[in-house]
Amino acid sequence: MAVVSWRHRSIKNSVARRLVVAQFACHREGYGRADSRRRAKGALPFSNCTTTRRLQPVPRGISLSSWIVMRFSPLLMIVLLAALPGAAASKPHTVTLGKPTSVKLFLGPSEDQTVDIAVRPLYVDTKLKEFTTGDTHEVTDRQFVVRRAYRINDTLPDDARRSPKWLWQRGGWLLVDRASGKLSLLRLPDFDPFYSEVSWYRDYAAYCGVSSSGERIMAVVAEIGAKKPVFRKELGNVSMGDAPDSNCPAPRWQRQPARVTFVPKAGEKFTENVSGRFADEAPENDSDEQ
Repeated sequence: MAVVSWRHRSIKNSVARRLVVAQFACHREGYGRADSRRRAKGALPFSNCTTTRRLQPVPRGISLSSWIVMRFSPLLMIVLLAALPGAAASKPHTVTLGKPTSVKLFLGPSEDQTVDIAVRPLYVDTKLKEFTTGDTHEVTDRQFVVRRAYRINDTLPDDARRSPKWLWQRGGWLLVDRASGKLSLLRLPDFDPFYSEVSWYRDYAAYCGVSSSGERIMAVVAEIGAKKPVFRKELGNVSMGDAPDSNCPAPRWQRQPARVTFVPKAGEKFTENVSGRFADEAPENDSDEQ
């Protein structure tokens, strides 16, 4: 018997129509190649195909192509349902900050002094992601930055085995996207978790950092997303004081034009104009002081 292709729309014989449907189903179930080999040996076509056991004649008045579409439409539904998880991934997220809790922060290299700080949990879709401290800064209508807080284990190797001794520490700054729920740790040049007090304006961060050697104080203005700082200037030696603002307090921002003022404790104050990815020193003007 010759193999009948389903593309031949002129099929009129009911047995041939059922044979075409059987061939289509057998190829779908993986029997096509086996039948080809059996036909080469003289066997009847589809004799080992399980589909031949449940052949049903194509209803009159319905074309063969329409019947095949209706027969295998469930397969299409399975493919569409499998694509639903990808669409669900784009649903909006809920980012919230929990109730603040007062904890102790140990100060100085010797850690013999403490100060109280407020720590708040950060949730994304009701799931705890990070702990934060301090105020948030709104960068855009969908992104904000907040400082990270974490606990570190202070247990010594020789201590008796017991529950870890947790100490709270202040970390870097997190960039939070409300739409995607993504949290990113910002890479601020020369940022020191203890001595750097960051002042934010738009997407700029101004602070006094510490050089990689740990010996020099650096005045830094960084922009979110930029690899290099907008402004960087050496101010002097690190004082290694016990307070976070031992080297300089948080810089002060002004607008129109955008400029920032540094007041280092080991030097004179100075102001820098910030424009795009560059900054230049601004002349002193007593009338601008507040």
